[in-house]
Amino acid sequence: MNTPTRLDTLAELLKAAPDEIFIQPHNVPDPDAIASCAGLQYLLARRGIPSVIVYDREIEKADSLQMLDLFGIDMQPAASVATLGEEDWAVLVDGQKGGGNLSDLPTDEVACIDHHEYRGNQGYRFEDVRPEVGACSSIIAGYFFENAVEPPVLLATALLFGIMKDTDGLTRGVADFDVEMFYKLFHFSDPGLIKRLNGAQLTRPDLDAYADAFRTIEVYAGIGFMRLDTPDDSLLGSAGDIVLSLDSVEVVVAWAVREAGVKLSVRSESPQVAANGLARFLVDGLGFGGGHAHMAGGFFPADKLPVDRGLDTMLRYRAIRFVEMLAGSTD
Repeated sequence: MNTPTRLDTLAELLKAAPDEIFIQPHNVPDPDAIASCAGLQYLLARRGIPSVIVYDREIEKADSLQMLDLFGIDMQPAASVATLGEEDWAVLVDGQKGGGNLSDLPTDEVACIDHHEYRGNQGYRFEDVRPEVGACSSIIAGYFFENAVEPPVLLATALLFGIMKDTDGLTRGVADFDVEMFYKLFHFSDPGLIKRLNGAQLTRPDLDAYADAFRTIEVYAGIGFMRLDTPDDSLLGSAGDIVLSLDSVEVVVAWAVREAGVKLSVRSESPQVAANGLARFLVDGLGFGGGHAHMAGGFFPADKLPVDRGLDTMLRYRAIRFVEMLAGSTD
């Protein structure tokens, strides 16, 4: 008797859904989240299980928006779906409950597929959380090949691009599994579409935001600090990646103040400094943070803004303190 695959188990669960099934990525879907949702939706449809992809914020990056157009992926803002309700089931993809970047919609979150730091038992009836994997697209690609399903060209290309983006071209946080899925997908993909997507990374407003942010850069003891004045959360990470390319920087802390609070992005190439650990330290007592050892994020609400010192000063102090504590523990 064949052992059921993960997809078998998930599909069997979802067949019992009392109403609609929704697939929900994190609030600002990036290429990895978009590709993962589209791939899962396709696989479920092959099992006779229809689903709708919903997200709660907005799709900001130029390459993410172009993915929807190039690959014909239908994702709907949750606020526009009138039927979304408590009787519906949701599969969380590329995010988990309590992560801070995934809204609690009025659904029953029965399943979770993710590659971020495991947040513990959240009551899912199915979970496939693999923090060691660099991209959620790799996990979904695995579902195709574990079930002997040949991915269509557009989906293979989308998943390939998702892996490329989340692992920075197989150079950051990459696992052997990511590499295996990358090369398996490559045989079914359209490299021309990848080239088009790579040419849709930035908009003119992005360049203006970068220019303003780079003027704020300060470097202390290998840590680059940068403040962005932009409503686009996705620029925090991408701008941080650019700062990380400086030869004097191993760790980057970037932040942006929103009306609701402060959004943080942390990048690390230091083997001693885990980005997720630093993110949690930065928001300790203020909000929440987490992610991977090489990239992480955090958030704390506006009413937690420090009143006894400036925000910029507090974040610099906490980051430097965290690195000094690590250095002291290894002396």
